[in-house]
Amino acid sequence: MAEQQPQDTSVKNFLDLVKKSRRGKFKIYIGMSAGVGKTYRMLQEAHALLRNGIDIQIGYIETHNRAETHALLDGIPAIPRRKIFYKGKELEEMDLNAILNRHPEVVIVDELAHSNVEGSKNIKRWQDVVDILEAGISVISAVNIQHLESMNEEIESITGIPITERIPDKVLELTDEIVNIDLTADELIDRLKEGKIYDKSKVNTALQNFFQADKILQLRELALKEVAHHVERKIDIEIPKQIKLRPEKFLACISSNEITAKIVIRKTARLASYYRSPWVVLYVQSSSESSDRIKLDKQRHLINNFKLATQLGAEVVKLKSDNIAETILQIADERDITTICIGKPHLNLFQVIIKTAIFNQLLKHLAKKEIDLVILS
Repeated sequence: MAEQQPQDTSVKNFLDLVKKSRRGKFKIYIGMSAGVGKTYRMLQEAHALLRNGIDIQIGYIETHNRAETHALLDGIPAIPRRKIFYKGKELEEMDLNAILNRHPEVVIVDELAHSNVEGSKNIKRWQDVVDILEAGISVISAVNIQHLESMNEEIESITGIPITERIPDKVLELTDEIVNIDLTADELIDRLKEGKIYDKSKVNTALQNFFQADKILQLRELALKEVAHHVERKIDIEIPKQIKLRPEKFLACISSNEITAKIVIRKTARLASYYRSPWVVLYVQSSSESSDRIKLDKQRHLINNFKLATQLGAEVVKLKSDNIAETILQIADERDITTICIGKPHLNLFQVIIKTAIFNQLLKHLAKKEIDLVILS
């Protein structure tokens, strides 16, 4: 097999860019369970797009006979479903070919985790969506958090219900936008009792099984975390580092001084807790504090302070260096630290720094990197 030439790679990369630019945009409404309002929101958006002159069609929608949702179908054009006879029954499926031939600007595709009838081009509906996107048609879709493949076992342990219809997590990575449709547990249960999710004859059974407050809260947490994860990924990919709003991250620098180290650890822990941010405790061991020179009581105090830091949720980093300032800067850069917390400058740890020009270098570097320096009393 001939080796690929550099120019071939360049052409391939350019073709990939061209294909990506022609690809349709992909938006998913995600929720913790049925009944939170995903389909309702999709149809609301469809009406808004129609008012703005966008050519939008319904490829597949499932209202589950919910009156409020069903009423929103009025006025939105739809591509007829294809009828299939399977095992003696007439079934309706989304007509992929009709969508591709009609080629609207945007198509609504509900029930993303659905398995297609045997004999269809694709096994799963999410695969149909990929074909639609690659044809340059934008897609608005919806899925519940319990249908994510990686969460299958966790969801089943929460709900006690096996989930057979699933989508691989990579489908969410294809999205341009993910919107979480969120309700409190009480709001969702109220909707169920009012008959807005299932027929009233099924309400009591649902309340005794899936729709219990503790289960809903756990599913809600999973949905919120999943959407937050994808927002973070989007920020990392799309926003240049120099203009990105950095999350707070604290670095507590401690010495072998027992009392001051405890104060620095505890006060930094409180700051990190307030900002709900990760934090690191750094101890730089100079040659004068090597294990054969440092007193045993100081060694014991250090070990106790490391334990305290760990108990309070910090990551403890211990390094050996006589260039303390440079080591602090190195860790601050590596960990993307936003705030460095130190004790009073007369502490042993900083005597070396203050007596030399290195302290000034430290301040200049912190100013350049926009890292705050907090001196704790």
